[in-house]
Amino acid sequence: MAKYTTNNDVTVGLMQIASTETGTNVHIGEMAEKSGLSSQTLRRYEDMGLLPPTVRTEGGFRVYTDDDLQRLMTVRQMKALNYSTTEMGEMLTLLETVDSDAAEDQRSQARLQLLALIDDATTKRNKLARQIERADEFLSILRTRLT
Repeated sequence: MAKYTTNNDVTVGLMQIASTETGTNVHIGEMAEKSGLSSQTLRRYEDMGLLPPTVRTEGGFRVYTDDDLQRLMTVRQMKALNYSTTEMGEMLTLLETVDSDAAEDQRSQARLQLLALIDDATTKRNKLARQIERADEFLSILRTRLT
């Protein structure tokens, strides 16, 4: 596990490291393990803009932060509800706005939009719960007939 400390923007070799708090940062393999996603998926999410471009070591290896892991887990949770890449990107932007120092009216607007999405997410979750119930019923039928 690599450990990096940066103050403001620091240029290391030809690599630009964005301002971050001191923290433990990991390479792509460890991030894949922590998130339960493949390295290929991490690269694809970065290409699609769902993960910000990662910091790179002088050797060109991707380095992920705890914030990247938190964002990735949010994407994974949205994916479970079958949101499109575009929808996920929009929701991530709204979540970032709510947590930012943007003007209060922008944060309030983002908060309202996210509150409106709760109904949609709840509907999607309930649909998945019904599918799980049906799957459990089918498994019960199989077990009953085969024992």
